[in-house]
Amino acid sequence: MCFLCSAKTSPWSGRRGFLLAAGAAAAAPVLAQVDVGQASAMRQLVPAETLESSATQQYGKMLAEARSKGALAPDGNPQLQRLRAIAARLIPLTPPWNERAREWRWEVNLIGSKQINAFCMPGGKIAFYTGILDQLKLSDDEAAMIMGHEMAHALREHARSRFAKTQATSLGLSLGAQLLGLGQLGNIAADMGTQLITLRFSREDETEADLVGLELAARGGYDPNASVTLWQKMGKASGGAGGPGFLSTHPSGPNRIRELQDNVPRVQALYEQARRR
Repeated sequence: MCFLCSAKTSPWSGRRGFLLAAGAAAAAPVLAQVDVGQASAMRQLVPAETLESSATQQYGKMLAEARSKGALAPDGNPQLQRLRAIAARLIPLTPPWNERAREWRWEVNLIGSKQINAFCMPGGKIAFYTGILDQLKLSDDEAAMIMGHEMAHALREHARSRFAKTQATSLGLSLGAQLLGLGQLGNIAADMGTQLITLRFSREDETEADLVGLELAARGGYDPNASVTLWQKMGKASGGAGGPGFLSTHPSGPNRIRELQDNVPRVQALYEQARRR
């Protein structure tokens, strides 16, 4: 199906977990308003194709398991349609952050679970749990901030970098040896799909994802101030400490909220411009 041909009537194909060639409506490269620097060069030690393939396989297994338990939302589910509508506005904005995003076959699915959780695997495989929507009572703007944050992890290839750093360290390799042993690291990445859902990122990775996600959402026409209210809700849900699912890997706190507040003015004009379109 031609995405552009069907966009006026239905932005997504009706099949399970819409599939979209990101390049179909790619945004022109623009200057970023948030400052996150260059992505880690260490990620190049793990082949992107290998990790994305592993993620696709793990994502498929996860959906199959959810389906077998009756926990996978059907295409007509209102919450799922809401998430896909948000994704429809954010995905075309991703290529300037990672050219590979033009080739990704993006998917968004919703899983029935009380867990407060959401993620985006390498290659654009997104999943939300109903718990994060229901328990936090998210507005569309807040849901867009979560989606943008998770998409940013994939776009900045944080999982790829983490696997490269972890495995290179555990194997005791020097940088030169790492480059010579690229195939070995690639094989390791192929076996890591099961870790992608619960992978812990560094504080720097989380800050990057917050800021890139903030800009993505603002460019998509979602109020950047929702990033602050979102993390305030997260803080209340976690009781000031870590919790299961999303909260254990995305701790809230005053520093995180303050950094977002400082960056909201940088993207406010982008949001206002998007709302006028």
